[in-house]
Amino acid sequence: MSLLVVSLPMVVIVTVRYGADLLAFCRQLFNQAVKLTRGHPTVSIDKTHAFVFSNCTHGQVDSVLETFHLYSDSHPSLCIGQEKGEFLDEVVSNAAPRLVLELGMHCGYSSVRILRLLGPAGRLFAVEQDPETADKGEEIILVAGFKHPQFQVLTCPSAEAIAGLQAHMGDAQGLDLILMDHDVEQYLPDLLALEKCGVLSPGCVLLVNGIFCTEARPFLEHIQARPLCYTQRRQLQGLMELTWNRASDVC
Repeated sequence: MSLLVVSLPMVVIVTVRYGADLLAFCRQLFNQAVKLTRGHPTVSIDKTHAFVFSNCTHGQVDSVLETFHLYSDSHPSLCIGQEKGEFLDEVVSNAAPRLVLELGMHCGYSSVRILRLLGPAGRLFAVEQDPETADKGEEIILVAGFKHPQFQVLTCPSAEAIAGLQAHMGDAQGLDLILMDHDVEQYLPDLLALEKCGVLSPGCVLLVNGIFCTEARPFLEHIQARPLCYTQRRQLQGLMELTWNRASDVC
């Protein structure tokens, strides 16, 4: 009974504040579940990569993205999808970042979306723990027409990448945008590590995917407990936009 009493206000708050987006997120999960029952039991990095590589027009970024969408229409996929992708585009365009950190590169879908919107001085650090996935994601980025000076793939756990990040940043003042789309349980430890090592630039934008997952609760509690440090902006289907307020003395 006590658990019900404690949990009910949180359910009400989440439902009122994020009702429409929560419904859309649940619908997205349902659609993925339907796909899993149609002969596609697991997400296959190999199949995703092979389909995109074989069916897109090499050197044309729009063709690469369209081919990802075509694959995702009938197969389970780790890419965030077109609707969230357009939300990502808007955030990147508004932030106009110089340095971007992507935690969870997967097959390179979000990487490609980000890179096509960066300015001439922009650079992306894409982190992927699994070596095979990292290789395939990097190949898709190259197929889309981007070159290594524009991005760097860090094949290691997110904690290791963050610890060594300053060595890759050169004379840049800090990260301007971070996309978290990896292991949800790592969101809070990785955010704490980013805070501690001082690589977040003032006004750094964070995009965090999967905030409706139970595992994301410690991350959300940390954010909500520090309103002077983080400003919650918008949210779409579990993809939340935050801003780091480095100017605050509390932070």
